[in-house]
Amino acid sequence: MLQTSTLSFLKSLKKNNNKPWFDENRKNYEAAKKDFEGLVQQVINTHGKNDPAIANLKAKECMFRINRDVRFAKDKSPYKTNFGASINAGGKKSMRAGYYIHIEPGQSFVGGGLYMPQPADLKKVRQEIDYNLAEFKGIIDGKKFKTIFGGLSNDPELKITRVPQGFEKDSPAADYLVFKSFIAMQPVSDTAITEKKVIQTIVTAFAALQPLLGFLNRNIEE
Repeated sequence: MLQTSTLSFLKSLKKNNNKPWFDENRKNYEAAKKDFEGLVQQVINTHGKNDPAIANLKAKECMFRINRDVRFAKDKSPYKTNFGASINAGGKKSMRAGYYIHIEPGQSFVGGGLYMPQPADLKKVRQEIDYNLAEFKGIIDGKKFKTIFGGLSNDPELKITRVPQGFEKDSPAADYLVFKSFIAMQPVSDTAITEKKVIQTIVTAFAALQPLLGFLNRNIEE
């Protein structure tokens, strides 16, 4: 479970996103960060029994920095207003499909998948879907996957408008070949994220996601 004080810190940070305030409240940040780290490690330790690829990970290897890269951003706010962790065999820097935890007041979610892969890897995934459509649909249309995630994220930002070059326009897999990212997310309320059973909630979601990650990763190399 996550402490309510961690959500309170993130709420306050959103209202006071500046360095002087952050420096003044650094102890609160460190406590919130440690709290999130504990949550991530519990999830790794628990789901690692089902997925050996992540079993030996440390939470610190998966957690993203709270500082924003504002070099090319219009918004110059120096800090993110969330905690995030990419749980993957290669840690947060891996380009493979993996699990994700996002903690943000009113906008927390768990899930994962493959986000904006390199062109060569994306082509491999599309070929795998084209060759093995029945298997792919069996995963994303499965009862557990549908119940928890509702399906793949259908955000237009994650898709292109037409079947990519190199694939038949009338391919039975056409609806999936236009995806640029293959991700699934389950929202988690502020109340749920601070309950003891949240670890099991996250692990259940990750178990439903695991077959998709296996499918996406089998032709992707680090």
